[in-house]
Parts: sequence; structure tokens; C-alpha cells
Amino acid sequence: MSKAKAAPPPGCTLNINDPQIQEAAIRIQASFRGHRSRKELREKGPPKILQELKDVVLLEGSAAKLECRVSAFPDPFIVWYKDGKELKDGSKYRYVFEDPDFVALVVRDGELSDLGKYTVTIKNPFGQTSGSACILVEVPAKVSKGPDNIKAKKGTTVTLKAEISGEPPPDVAWLKDGDDIEEDDRVFYDIGETNTILTIKHAKMSDAGKYEVFVENNLGTDQSFARVDIL
Repeated sequence: MSKAKAAPPPGCTLNINDPQIQEAAIRIQASFRGHRSRKELREKGPPKILQELKDVVLLEGSAAKLECRVSAFPDPFIVWYKDGKELKDGSKYRYVFEDPDFVALVVRDGELSDLGKYTVTIKNPFGQTSGSACILVEVPAKVSKGPDNIKAKKGTTVTLKAEISGEPPPDVAWLKDGDDIEEDDRVFYDIGETNTILTIKHAKMSDAGKYEVFVENNLGTDQSFARVDIL
């Protein structure tokens, strides 16, 4: 003998042919479709930078990383530039994607030429955006090429030239026989971005001696020597 099905409690039955029930179902479906469309619009759109790039300091011989947090769907196409020139992913510059939200550029084997403005462009089918920051390079002061020994005749002009480097730019001093040179109209020196030149006009016998160029910044010091003989 089969058991009879229990009737649902009063008020718990729905008549799907009821016009009010059908109208409510239509409103629910429309609301769901609208929610889904709004969700898709939030996810699909032009890329946005959520955390900007920041300037970084790169020490000579080391590596530095520029990174930012982005929001983009579909996944974006990333390109990095230095001073407007595209950087290729390779041994010197490495494109890094740490997770779906972070993109980074690693600059290896730091040198003074890495100083500059770096820009990342982030692009997908809905649009693109970009951000920029600078790499500041720090290099110990160095005399790249010291002055040459010189033999000059009395009364002529003597010039000693040295090639220098460093970032921040180094302070420069010239010395003779261990003492700082006091500049005047006859003996003076100029300091350029990559060199320094000591000039001695109307050379005297007393100008003969051991000359030194000395450079210094907050990362280090260096010096080089040359001998001047007056004939």
C-alpha cells in the first residue's frame, strides 16, 4: 500500500500561471541580468594604476626595481621605456610580473648611464595608461684617468687634465707637493662634468713639483698624481 504524499503547509504553494508570480519572476531575472552586466563593466575596462611608481636609488654595480600595482582586465600588455626609448626584456632589463596586480622592472648591473626617467605603459583592448619615475644612480667619486707627467719650458703654459666621475658629482681639489693650490690669475683650475683641468700660465721654476688631483663625494674618494718639471 503506497503512502500518500503530505500536502505542503498552507501558504507555501505557488501557482506559476498566476500573473503576479510571472511578473515577479521577470523582475528578478531582469535584476540579475543588470547585476551581472554591472559586474562585467567593473571588471572589463581600461587599465588603472592603483599604486604609482616611486623614484629609487641605484648603487653602481647593484640592481634596482621599479614597481607599481595595477588593475586591468583583460590582462594588459606591458612596455617599459627609459627617456622615451623602449627597453627590451633581457639580461640588463627584466620585466617582472609578481602577481596579477603588480608589474615591475628590474635594472641590473647599475651604472651611471642608468640615470634617467622610466615609464611603464599598460594597455588592453579597452584603453591604456602610464606612469613614470626616476632612477637616481649613486657612484663613488673616481679619477677615471689621471694627469700625465709633463716637462715644459719656463714661461710656457702648462695644463694638467684628469677625467673624473661620480654621482653625486664629486668635489674636486688640486694640490702641489701636498698643499692645496691657491688659485689666482696665473694658476687656476676648471671643473666640468667629466673632467678637470689645471692651468699654469707663464711657468716658473718654482712650479715644478708633484701635483695631485683629489675627488670626493659621500660614497668615496680618489686621487691621482703627476710630475711637472720646468726646464
